[in-house]
Amino acid sequence: QVQLVESGGGLVQPGGSLRLSCATSGFSASAYGMSWYRQAPGKQRESVASISSSDGTTDYVDSVKGRFTISRDNAKNSVYLQMDSLKPEDTAVYYCNALRYSLGSRVEYWGQGTQVTVSS
Repeated sequence: QVQLVESGGGLVQPGGSLRLSCATSGFSASAYGMSWYRQAPGKQRESVASISSSDGTTDYVDSVKGRFTISRDNAKNSVYLQMDSLKPEDTAVYYCNALRYSLGSRVEYWGQGTQVTVSS
């Protein structure tokens, strides 16, 4: 049974920090590129951060550069998102995503999401 379970969300004040975790099981996450997406009500889901399966290359959307850090621990099949200097506009449901291409096939998995609310 494939599972991606996010945790670590919650309510935080502007300028505060949270660390999101994505615990995976049922597949070899080390072979997948991993990403964090977020979606606010009435908005499109956007890719926030990604990390490759091979060399650990990372990418971030401009709005979070310098504030968020994605990392992975392949031994634990887990992915993390350290979020610092949080802003109200970071408020959204954050989703963990796994993606792999192999011989023309595309395999993608999603977690259920965790709510992040940044408010005074």
